Amino acid sequence: MEYIKLKNTDLQVSRIIGGGCPLGGHGWGVTQDEELKKAIKIAVENGVNCFDTADTYGLGKSEILLGETISNFKREDIILATKFGVRVENGKTFYDNTSEWIEKAVVKSLKRLNTEYIDLYQIHYRDGKTPIGEIVKKLEELKKKGYIRYFGLSNIKKDELEELNKYLKETNKKNPFVTFQEEYSLAHRNNESYLKNIIEKCEMSLLTWGSLGQGILTGKYDLKTHFDSSDRRSREIYINFHGDKLKKNLEIVEVLKEIAKNLNTTPTAVAIRFILDYFKDSAALVGFKNSNQILGSIEASKIKLDANYLNILKEVSK
Repeated sequence: MEYIKLKNTDLQVSRIIGGGCPLGGHGWGVTQDEELKKAIKIAVENGVNCFDTADTYGLGKSEILLGETISNFKREDIILATKFGVRVENGKTFYDNTSEWIEKAVVKSLKRLNTEYIDLYQIHYRDGKTPIGEIVKKLEELKKKGYIRYFGLSNIKKDELEELNKYLKETNKKNPFVTFQEEYSLAHRNNESYLKNIIEKCEMSLLTWGSLGQGILTGKYDLKTHFDSSDRRSREIYINFHGDKLKKNLEIVEVLKEIAKNLNTTPTAVAIRFILDYFKDSAALVGFKNSNQILGSIEASKIKLDANYLNILKEVSK
């Protein structure tokens, strides 16, 4: 397993990070808690030391399941990342970044994760109204209390990043956010220039979600793929599995299969490796529902893509 040091931290993070959304048991088809726990243990045993979740994944179930499982390991050997900012009340989902909610959210997450501290606490989504300065002030208070060690950003739009930069300039502060988490994969490269700009201008480490395009890049699916209503990918908003986007993705998959054959590995490993080799100091979040899936993603740590393979993949996915 490869590791990177998150910028401006003492956290050495595995470049394959366990993604906690499927752990919530909602929206990804059938999952079994015992199999998920087994997969987490196997991930740790194979070098994965970081797991990323959120308080709304399974309405807290993901954090609970993760907390129960990592209790089998030394806490200092595991890096826990979770998120706040999405609330679900009375069947309605909305964003909330207020100080009051952050305080409530972190206490609830600590309890569900069965831990005294969170290594990386991230804004899941901005609510569009709470000033970034208010959020930073609250997060710094949580650090002083020992509730969190570092904090990061997720799903941040260009104008929201500009708000942060304006705040830092006005206050003459150093950027307190150590990571930014965004969707990126061979199936989703349209934000690439934006990500490169952040890497060049901001002292933050990139964590990619959707690293396998919600699974389309694994090579398991074709034009006849059908998901039932228990799987969010049945909805057309998950464009990777519908229409012309699906056809394009399957073209990418054929190239992945050919490269994988040459490297004696799998399309999954090649797809993840593309991210790791293209963004040198990044880490890729990978969701999993069982042990085989997380082991398949870990295979990416055992290969390298040369410039020729990178260029081939860039061409087919442009």
